[in-house]
Amino acid sequence: MEVLAGLIAAAAPLIYAVVGETITEKAGVVNLSLDGSIMLSAMVAFAAASASGSVVVGFAAAMLVSMAIAGVVAFSAIGLRLNQIAVGFVLFLFAKQLALFFGDPYIGETGPQVPAWAVPGLADIPWVGDVLFSHNLSVYGSFLAVILAGWFLAYTRAGLDLRAVGERPEAAHARGIPVNRVRYAATLVGGAFVGMAGAAVSLDQIAGWRENLTVNMGWIALAFVIFGGWNPWRVALACFAYRGLLFLAGEFQVQFPEFVQVLTQLPFLLMILALTVLNTERFRSLGNRFPR
Repeated sequence: MEVLAGLIAAAAPLIYAVVGETITEKAGVVNLSLDGSIMLSAMVAFAAASASGSVVVGFAAAMLVSMAIAGVVAFSAIGLRLNQIAVGFVLFLFAKQLALFFGDPYIGETGPQVPAWAVPGLADIPWVGDVLFSHNLSVYGSFLAVILAGWFLAYTRAGLDLRAVGERPEAAHARGIPVNRVRYAATLVGGAFVGMAGAAVSLDQIAGWRENLTVNMGWIALAFVIFGGWNPWRVALACFAYRGLLFLAGEFQVQFPEFVQVLTQLPFLLMILALTVLNTERFRSLGNRFPR
């Protein structure tokens, strides 16, 4: 049970990232700055939490920074009609270098950490309590993020409008849906979730800051969003499965060192596989500019 609980906790930051990017891409925008945004958010979260003594302040600061980067992506792609891929990649490099530069004084420092909080009553349930209800608010928040995103996209009018904007922007515009306004909102909301991913790393999993702390998490999230077919439930399952495979790789690293090397490339291989077998016709507008 401890292993399962550990896997669920370890997947939390990645889940925040994939949920955020799923919402963004559902609206037809690709935020390729994801990896740099997570890294900068992790640094800012740790710095803000250390200065204030509050993990809440750390999470809020991380969300604001990531939303600012997402806002630049949105304005460049929607307002200026620049290439989303090029803008995102430049911002990835910029955010990463900012994190390395401003994060240098914090390397090796200790700071606040999200406290554990077992859910009263539920944590006492045999088996299930230890696995699902003996974590902290950061992990529980990742559960809630998947549930809310899945419900919002499938069962609300705003979610259906967002999907229409991403899949059929011309038809959505004809129905009176403000395509570009919806894309701005979705990109900013996605950026907030990405900021939570960074904060969850530096204030929960690691409780500190160091270079390359997030270990290509953004690129892995981008791959899983595609592999999961832009579905919050499937991308979350992909995150849990990936963390489980990483655990197995650690257990058998000495006997099968090649296994670890294969796993590092697995998300991207799955992304390529998904693009070849999934019906991606609905997402033909992904990354394309809408002229109105």
